[in-house]
Amino acid sequence: ELEQMKEAVQKQERTARAVADNVAYKRGEREEQQLSEGVAAKKREQAALGDQTALEREIDRAEGQLEAAKQQGFTQKGTLSQLQANISKHQRELKARPALSFLAPQLQNIDQLYKNKLIELRTTEMANHDLDKYMSALDKALMKFHTTKMEEINRIVKELWQMTYQGRDIDMIQVKADMEGHAGRSYNYRVVMICGDAELDMRGRCSAGQKVLACLVIRLALAETFCLKCGILALDEPTTNLDAKNSQALAAALLNIMHNRKGQDNFQLIVITHDVKFAHMIGQRDHANYYWRITKDEHQNSLVERMNIFGD
Repeated sequence: ELEQMKEAVQKQERTARAVADNVAYKRGEREEQQLSEGVAAKKREQAALGDQTALEREIDRAEGQLEAAKQQGFTQKGTLSQLQANISKHQRELKARPALSFLAPQLQNIDQLYKNKLIELRTTEMANHDLDKYMSALDKALMKFHTTKMEEINRIVKELWQMTYQGRDIDMIQVKADMEGHAGRSYNYRVVMICGDAELDMRGRCSAGQKVLACLVIRLALAETFCLKCGILALDEPTTNLDAKNSQALAAALLNIMHNRKGQDNFQLIVITHDVKFAHMIGQRDHANYYWRITKDEHQNSLVERMNIFGD
């Protein structure tokens, strides 16, 4: 029985030690978990703070700016103190001298002079403001005028080209105005040829005859647009590099212009040409009674003769 009691006591002691060990183990697990959570929290705090070196650099930079601001503040305070001292000095001087008779004559009636100058300043500012408005309105009017005239020129160019050009490779030509600069007050003009939906610059892509015809058409369009009151239109050798069909079409276009201008008293068409056939085509009796022919005699002297239209 005594042995049984000893064995029971030993068993209870082992059980107590196991319970104590288990309790200590659980306590250790809790402490380990708490420490892990604390480490994780510290890591999060450190991540939120960022790089320590970068923070130190930022602090140094902020301290430098603060020091510079303090120095600037001290300088401004010194300047302010000096100005206040000067003001006080001048105020004392003014109080010590009750009258202004000691001042120069140009400083007499200073209030009226100041008022006059102020009125002049405000008037000048108002005038400048009005001039700015007028300049803006003038710019807009010029832009609108330019756009309108370009549309009119291109309309006449299209009509004259389709009336005179006998080829099928160019449907019409147009004058393009590309703006230059930010203000948009200058333009770069170029001539393009259009066939169907294709549009190409004429420079370097057209024949000599096409180039001459395009120049004539554009000159005629400019004359029709801008020279209605100045009725003189001069063409020097207009059929140069033109074939017979295009020369005949150009003559027809000139006849159409003369027909449209026949009611204008001051209209005068001057054509200088070596092409007698072309001269006969445009020199019809409906528009002229004679033309002038210039030749040279055997001594190479110029002879000017008045010739009847279709005369021998």
